[in-house]
Amino acid sequence: MGWLDLHMHSNISDDGEFSPKQLMEFCFDAEVKVAALADHNSVRGVGEVKLYADKLGIQLIPAIELDCSFRDVDLHVLGYGIDPQHGAFEKIEKGIEEQERAAAKKRMDLVKAMGIDFDSDEVMKLSRDGVVTGEIIAEVALKDSRNKNNPLMIPYYPQGERSDNPYVNFYWDICSKGKKAYVPIKFISLQEAIELIYAAGGIPVLAHPGNNVKEDEELLNHIVKAGIAGMEVYSSYHSQRQREFYKVQSEKYDLIKTVGSDFHGKTKPAIKLGGVHCDNAEEEIYQALMRKIKS
Repeated sequence: MGWLDLHMHSNISDDGEFSPKQLMEFCFDAEVKVAALADHNSVRGVGEVKLYADKLGIQLIPAIELDCSFRDVDLHVLGYGIDPQHGAFEKIEKGIEEQERAAAKKRMDLVKAMGIDFDSDEVMKLSRDGVVTGEIIAEVALKDSRNKNNPLMIPYYPQGERSDNPYVNFYWDICSKGKKAYVPIKFISLQEAIELIYAAGGIPVLAHPGNNVKEDEELLNHIVKAGIAGMEVYSSYHSQRQREFYKVQSEKYDLIKTVGSDFHGKTKPAIKLGGVHCDNAEEEIYQALMRKIKS
């Protein structure tokens, strides 16, 4: 297990399971020495997580993961070393929450229209402030006996081809952009995300590009030109081939490399804190990031 993990989520994120306190306790048990809490569009957990990180001797790097869009592609940009008191973060979080609450019923209706059964009341009980994620729908649907022989659900049951992280795989396969149960949410632009992170004193890094950008070199070139400072080369989602691709690309554009598990808890059970190997380059990655933050 690695001692550096720069991407994890608490229950401040709508798909995270554990409190900031629990997260730091898990980091301590996993021997993670340097951690970054990067909740979705929120910095509300940074104060609490730093309190417990300090008590446990873990160095915390304040961070956020911003949803944004570029050329009709939804992206995630991590902001490291940000000032969590920057007022724009709260405005963005509230705006996305309002859209997500409005989208809840439509998302459930679209999933049901595909022929997947689940109890809507149970979904709402699990939701946070009325925000219904694809992962929550999956959790309830997988417990519903009516789906046991449903070909749409079989891949997510134990031994199924998508059973490693069934809840989030359900989201990606069914509720994400371009899928049948996708409900559009208007995110800020990539340029706005980058400018906001810089304005808050942070460093913008493209999260798990293998998920969103794939290996589209033309798209990546334009993303780099927009002003990102780094790429999450070492990610739980990247194959060895993708790690090598993004390592080469980061060196080509003189960008820093980062490593992150994207730990969430039950929505991604196969992902472990500190569980991403990065070619024994933790110290190099850590030092490069800290130099960038301090510059």
